[in-house]
Amino acid sequence: MNERTKNRAAIERKQQAAPENTSRRRALAAFGAFAGTSVAARAPAEAADCNAPLEMLRVRTGRDPTGKSVFASVGPSPRIVNFLSMPALAFWDMYATQGAPSLTGREEDPIPHVTNMVPQAGETRFFLIQFPPRPPEGWQPTAEWYEAAVREWGEKTPGFVFEKGEYWMHTTDTVDYDVVVRGEIVLELDDGKTVHLRQGDCIVQNGTRHRWFNPLDEPCLMAVVMVGGLRKTG
Repeated sequence: MNERTKNRAAIERKQQAAPENTSRRRALAAFGAFAGTSVAARAPAEAADCNAPLEMLRVRTGRDPTGKSVFASVGPSPRIVNFLSMPALAFWDMYATQGAPSLTGREEDPIPHVTNMVPQAGETRFFLIQFPPRPPEGWQPTAEWYEAAVREWGEKTPGFVFEKGEYWMHTTDTVDYDVVVRGEIVLELDDGKTVHLRQGDCIVQNGTRHRWFNPLDEPCLMAVVMVGGLRKTG
């Protein structure tokens, strides 16, 4: 059994052994519960029972010294980010480039060296993000909770800057290629204009101000490629 088959089999065994979706969805239904005692607004207690996000393979190819194509690595992402303030929110960093790739086939895995999630001009980032379910009915975030959540986001995924006066609104100097892999998501732009996106739908985000909302009681998984650009006016 080769390395690729072993990794896939291990992940499938773990997924089959996991509890059914009923308990998972109940746990994920809590939108956020920050662990620090200074945060007054807490989501329901079910958030404490939140299962770990889904596991998935990242397959990276390359070439051996003879030029033959090989699997450089087969396994989980070397960097998976989870959040205390929003237990169902997760990032899987998959790959990154700086400038034009050299394509030697023997490139070192860049993810352990990435220090900024938002690419500079000419750089790229590839990651998957799982958005939490919609918050339970009647739950309202406080300014204190939002400040703590934004602070944790900035510490764990540096480069993203969220507006203080507008809940989760943000802008990056990038062109983003987004694909809804599972679930549904609402994209909101200026003036409250929205588009409801479902599995398989794609978005091209041209450096515009926006935020996301999950309309369902289960997480939404999205694949994202960000391409760093230069912002010009006029």
